[in-house]
Amino acid sequence: MNHHPTPLDLDKDTILELGRHTIDHIATTTAELETAPASHYPPTTHHHELRRPPADEPGDFTTLLETFRQAATHGVNTAGPGYLAYFPAGGLISSALADLLAQAANRFTGVAQTAPALVAIEQGILTWLAQRFGLPPGAAGLITTGASPATLSAVVAARHTHLGDDHRHGTLYVTEHTHHSVAKAARIAGLPTTSIRLVPSDNHLRMDPDAAAHLITTDRAQGRHPFLLAATAGTTSTGTIDPLPQLAALARRENLWCHVDAAYGGGFQLTARGRTRLSGIEHADSIAFDPHKSLFLPYGTGVLLVRDPRHLHAAHAADADYLQDIDRLGDLPDFGNLGIELTRDYRGLRLWLPLHLHGVRAFEQALDEKLDLATEAHRELRADPRLDVPWDPDLTVIVFRARAGDTASRDLLTAINATGRVYLSSTTLGGRFYLRMCVLSVRTRPHHVRRALDTIREALDDLQLSSSELD
Repeated sequence: MNHHPTPLDLDKDTILELGRHTIDHIATTTAELETAPASHYPPTTHHHELRRPPADEPGDFTTLLETFRQAATHGVNTAGPGYLAYFPAGGLISSALADLLAQAANRFTGVAQTAPALVAIEQGILTWLAQRFGLPPGAAGLITTGASPATLSAVVAARHTHLGDDHRHGTLYVTEHTHHSVAKAARIAGLPTTSIRLVPSDNHLRMDPDAAAHLITTDRAQGRHPFLLAATAGTTSTGTIDPLPQLAALARRENLWCHVDAAYGGGFQLTARGRTRLSGIEHADSIAFDPHKSLFLPYGTGVLLVRDPRHLHAAHAADADYLQDIDRLGDLPDFGNLGIELTRDYRGLRLWLPLHLHGVRAFEQALDEKLDLATEAHRELRADPRLDVPWDPDLTVIVFRARAGDTASRDLLTAINATGRVYLSSTTLGGRFYLRMCVLSVRTRPHHVRRALDTIREALDDLQLSSSELD
């Protein structure tokens, strides 16, 4: 009997035709990234057309693809080499192709029994990452959509391990530079706002271990139950790394869960310099890491690593009568019992394919290049008397401001981004406005950084800013 696909089930020839159009679009737009504007904001008067509901009858794929192409040009070009704001990555095409394969296969990986070989691939990548971070044998984790859900699972595991069912007086410790996802995770996990304790930072914007120890002691004396210390391996504003060895030792001494937010900095663990700067991360109970930042993968790729996966399982596992047909398969994990998701897409391939295809050394070399470029950019910015560049970068984030003051600094950022050649972001530190430059995109090469520096100097010249401090 011949198989006649339904309109929703495409035949081989149709798949090949649509695939050719899709791959041609990907190849063309990727090749155009070198010269595409870093940001582009066309008039928004036609956006209502993009909100039209779908028609009852079939549409034309090339027309729909063109609609997507035009829509994707709006806003900030986060895939291009001139994107130096926040935490750029670029989105490796090899990872996107891996996602295409994984989504087409459409296997369920919430439990190992339904796709054991694919779960093994994902487990292998997680085991390798745990080893690269120096975690002990038996450490494990899961791949998430980002560091935020990874952090939530870590907070829930820490709460369950150290507080049990009564977490009314549980407290966790952060600084003003800790990513807000930690506080958000605490709130979602049922902890009141008063449970989040702010530890002072030193002059280098790092958590002060002595201040943390004093706060923990004080809180215990007042009837609080300290349970988690959140250190950061690369803060969002400045890329600063907290003193991980001292904080890990403090957490062990005080019987706290040590969580490290390495969402940005984690990828640098593949480099010799990164391992030196992230020393102490191997003592963490949990590590949140975003490969869509410092491993250059597409957005939506996060990792949670834990020293003892039994704590994850105890906090997240659930059962039901309709799962009675599911059996454990040896040492393969059921990812649905380790995190907040039950149904999850297969994410292992988006890490596995690029790492095996390009080789680990290619990632190491790319990350070393970004460290070098950030050092060069910092040196040149610091040499300009019109700029205040107060902190040396721990990784690849440089913050600077116009010595003429906050208003001048805001004008400087506007002028830089208006060129479309590069796109920077800003932050506020100590009540002052700073521009923020992060060299991290896989497509950002030496000539792009030189172009960024030239753009900054030209904007300074055009604004006629002096080296005098006005605020």
